[in-house]
Amino acid sequence: MVDKDSVEKYLENNPQFAKEYFDKKVLPEVISTAFTENLEIKDPTSYKDVSLIQEANIIFDMVKEMYTTATVEKAIHKVLQRVCMILNADRCSYFVCRSRNGIPELATLLFNITPTSKYEDNLVNPNTEIVFPTDMGVVGWTAHSKKILNPILSFFHLQNNRFSDFVDKQTGYKTKNMLSFPLVAEKEPIGVCMALNKIGAEEFTKADEDLWTKYMVFAQVIALQHHTLYMFNVESRRSQVRKRQFHKALYTVRTYLNCERYSVGLLDMTKEKEFYDEWPIKLGDVEPYKGPKTPDGREVIFYKIIDYLLEGPKEEIKVIPGPPADHWALVSGLPTYVSENGFICNMMNVAADDYFTFQKEPVDDTGFVIKNVLSLPIVNKKEEIVGIATFYNRKDGKPFDEHDEQITEALTQFLGWSVLNCDTYDRLNRMEWRKDIAQEMLMCQSRCTNVEMQSILRSNCPTAESVELLKFSFSDFPVTEHGLIMCGIRCFFELNVVEKFKTGKLRKYYSDLDAFAMVAAAFCHDIDHRGTNNLYQTNLNIFVNLQKRQFETVQHLFDVCIIATDLALYFKKRTMFQNIVNATEPMETEKEKIEHISNNAIRKEIIMAMMMTGCDLSAITKPWEVQSKVALMVAAEFWEQGDLERTVLDQQPIPMMDRNCAAELPKMQCGFINFVCAFVYKEFSRFHVEITPMYDGLNENLRNWKELADIHAAKIAAIEEEKKKLESPPAEVAEGGKSKTCTIA
Repeated sequence: MVDKDSVEKYLENNPQFAKEYFDKKVLPEVISTAFTENLEIKDPTSYKDVSLIQEANIIFDMVKEMYTTATVEKAIHKVLQRVCMILNADRCSYFVCRSRNGIPELATLLFNITPTSKYEDNLVNPNTEIVFPTDMGVVGWTAHSKKILNPILSFFHLQNNRFSDFVDKQTGYKTKNMLSFPLVAEKEPIGVCMALNKIGAEEFTKADEDLWTKYMVFAQVIALQHHTLYMFNVESRRSQVRKRQFHKALYTVRTYLNCERYSVGLLDMTKEKEFYDEWPIKLGDVEPYKGPKTPDGREVIFYKIIDYLLEGPKEEIKVIPGPPADHWALVSGLPTYVSENGFICNMMNVAADDYFTFQKEPVDDTGFVIKNVLSLPIVNKKEEIVGIATFYNRKDGKPFDEHDEQITEALTQFLGWSVLNCDTYDRLNRMEWRKDIAQEMLMCQSRCTNVEMQSILRSNCPTAESVELLKFSFSDFPVTEHGLIMCGIRCFFELNVVEKFKTGKLRKYYSDLDAFAMVAAAFCHDIDHRGTNNLYQTNLNIFVNLQKRQFETVQHLFDVCIIATDLALYFKKRTMFQNIVNATEPMETEKEKIEHISNNAIRKEIIMAMMMTGCDLSAITKPWEVQSKVALMVAAEFWEQGDLERTVLDQQPIPMMDRNCAAELPKMQCGFINFVCAFVYKEFSRFHVEITPMYDGLNENLRNWKELADIHAAKIAAIEEEKKKLESPPAEVAEGGKSKTCTIA
């Protein structure tokens, strides 16, 4: 058995071995390099045997560089320098993929990177870059196949004829072996990294290839991050250009049409309703939509109207989001008819028309009266109707003719591929989501080191009883961040993940998969507060072993659970949940209640969504010392936003975000409890009696907040009373101390 004393004695007796060992394992230059910006390495080969701790420092340094460096070139340069040292390669390079004139090509962006080279020397000037097509050489094949390559060139050249000495001829360099790695975004190559010529060996080994792949993940994240930022900027500019085209076109066309006014209605492009909008229909509480639909099956809903008023001395543009059904441009029903059929409608003397209900009197205070109308659909490149343009009253008093129809039709074709192109909006939104997710991934990577992960894996998971995890009064304030992670792990242990799942007595309504999805969604629901888009569920590795149908079920339940925490949806589902409670309360047997809920997927989803809301708002039911602290923390965040609105935007924040209204917090808390929270726990205590302690806790906190609100109200009332006394004039007193207005007999 080797102990500390025997090791020390051996090292003392063998000083040469000790020197060689420590020079090899913990060379000072090796350790310092992991923390320095400038790479001055005396012995790069020592990286060959870098220790785990040193490698963790190198990885952390790369992550830090990814998060702090503004340019993609600098960040990738640092990664390739580190990899060049660790692999003991002669040099590395980075080629960027792009297209010109519709032809994809590769160009040198970072060239001849060595462990000691400077970024400025490796960055290729656009005037001197080497450019070649993607069907040439190993680099081109890597970009085309999107696979990692480790060719021995003598064999690779003879057998596959992929290698091209084009770059070697340009530079005079002799390539003997190489490693390549494609950087990909959405299945499209955005760049290729290469390591050339293993020093002291004929080829890169399988271990080198694994190490290369490991570190290229950093380059992939960096490239993806900057690519999404760049594409977001591109789509933003493209959207702005098309918006300007749209408004300029509509503003210019008034000269050629010579009409008194025209209106553009933009249609909602939603083809499928959200699941929570379908709940009341599937439950039979609401009649299915029977109104007009566009030719591609969308409900005719105008989400915005843009009115161009040209008849007065001063032209005016009005934008009405969410226009009412009685808006002067919609009330006739003509835009809806055109949306439904896709026809061009040219009408004269509309007051005499019996089919449409045009107003015969002036439509607004300006005295404008509709006489002649030309209405036609705006169609995008997918031949979908995205809006309706309607023109009113030629200025010469004549009806619109065929030439007017041709001019407006040309206009609407132009509008169809400009700002109204819904694909642009979709791409813009998706790019924004990807940008946010890439930033969040980067943030997460920079916050967790390998040491922290090992600490979690080696820690003992606390029992649920020791941290009071199963009590409604559980508070995370006294628990450390590390402890919270262990509590989260304990939640899955409590579910018996390997064998089965359970959710208390409510478990009787749900399958094992339902229960697991609910708990996993509870952990994920507040990540970046990104409730309305579902990209958070794209790469959930905890579901990797599920079958396709099981994963689709979990994916849908994630939608239900996470979006359920949006208060806007909460007010939609309240009545539906109350109907379920009212229906089950008079049932005499437990079996009857279970069948009523378990046999109806929509009822299960509504209860599941309300459970998520109850958990999300549960701080309001905690003991007073916890609840009051949470309220102050939330209020502090609101006040910080209010401070920014006051100082940066130069506008008065609403009372909830106004630090000057901090004394109103108890009153606002009372309103929040009564208007939002009380319903959840009151109805759940009827539905499931075990929830009653939460309802009791809410009422206790409401009493405490009410006492504070009353104290504040009394102080305000006293101040107002004192103010009135000070403002009222004193009673006049006559000479001799007698009043001039009162006489006492």
